[in-house]
Amino acid sequence: MSHGPDNTVFYLCGALLLLICLLKVPALLRRRRDMLLSSVVLLLFDGALVFFFAAPDSIAEINRVTHVPNFAAPLAYSALAVFGGASLLLIINWRPAPAARTRRASWVCILVYGLVILALNTLFWVGHAPVEQLTLFDGYYSSTPFIREMILTYLVAQGVGTLATSVLCWRWSKQVHGSLRAGLRILAPGYLLHVCYDVVKLVAIGGRWTGHRWDFLIDQVAPQTAAPSAVLVVCGFGVPLAGPPLAQSVRSLRQVRELTPLWEELKDVPTPGAIRTSLPWWSSPAVRLTRRRTSIYDALLALAPHYDPAVRERALRAALDRGDDADTAEATAEAAMVIAARARQSRAGAGPGRATDAPPRQPHDLIPLSRALTSPVLSTFRERPCAPAESSHRD
Repeated sequence: MSHGPDNTVFYLCGALLLLICLLKVPALLRRRRDMLLSSVVLLLFDGALVFFFAAPDSIAEINRVTHVPNFAAPLAYSALAVFGGASLLLIINWRPAPAARTRRASWVCILVYGLVILALNTLFWVGHAPVEQLTLFDGYYSSTPFIREMILTYLVAQGVGTLATSVLCWRWSKQVHGSLRAGLRILAPGYLLHVCYDVVKLVAIGGRWTGHRWDFLIDQVAPQTAAPSAVLVVCGFGVPLAGPPLAQSVRSLRQVRELTPLWEELKDVPTPGAIRTSLPWWSSPAVRLTRRRTSIYDALLALAPHYDPAVRERALRAALDRGDDADTAEATAEAAMVIAARARQSRAGAGPGRATDAPPRQPHDLIPLSRALTSPVLSTFRERPCAPAESSHRD
């Protein structure tokens, strides 16, 4: 019994699952009728209990406090059975299906595993397990009436639930894409590893029945499949949840970077009434992108009285003559008009050119405008920003 698994691994995995579970509780309190979210919280909480109950130190403490040898066994086995049922329940509610069929399958799953838990505890109290076993309970009592049936019931119930979950995850992954597919492809082998946990224990029990002592499979090999299974399951559920927000953050950061040339060009434009306070360091990329777009658009609005269509037309012809495509040439022409307007606005006493009613670009079109600032066509307008406007007035 001394060469069982280290308690630290169990407690670390259990603490990780419990932490993630606690992060989901506020959302569950707001959406109590959400079966999918309830299944997630149940699975995470039960997974944490599995690792806490399975640690040898926890088993010894539970038995000591209750004064019942092996009292921890039905607790741990019930938690393991619930893990298989909760996993299956989660996939049933997660996978798209008609609401009536999902609801019916959910209640069948809850009923079946509820009966399993009842059977596990009934068999334990009907049976007789007087000798405390911290890590070899499955092997030691593999031939004891009623206790033997309890062990087989939890292994089969958990194995069926996790195998069905693995198969459903793999099949569903063929129908979806992106972070959901990645998560399902991680979940499938994660649950398959948990099936291996059950199979390894069943092999050891079968060995006991045939006169072989393969106890190392129970207290050394089986736990080594449980820890990576838990990690894969946590990652598998985490990827679809974290994937879209992470992708959105990456897109926002990329767009903030792409808008930097335009922001540098316009950051000194006076914009009365615009918000100029700095954002706190913890602001999300989406918030920073919104602020940057708003600031740029405010500056473009402030420059509107100084826009000169003649500047735009001249830059457009120059860009087309250079071989730019129509969209690029349009963006370059508008960038030239912005540069000229910026120069005219900054000159003391300079009157407006032929004003336009709105900025040259809407917020969603700002990135092409920002990219156009690097065009060689704009070098002339930077050197002599007001020349085109003045010539147009003479005409």
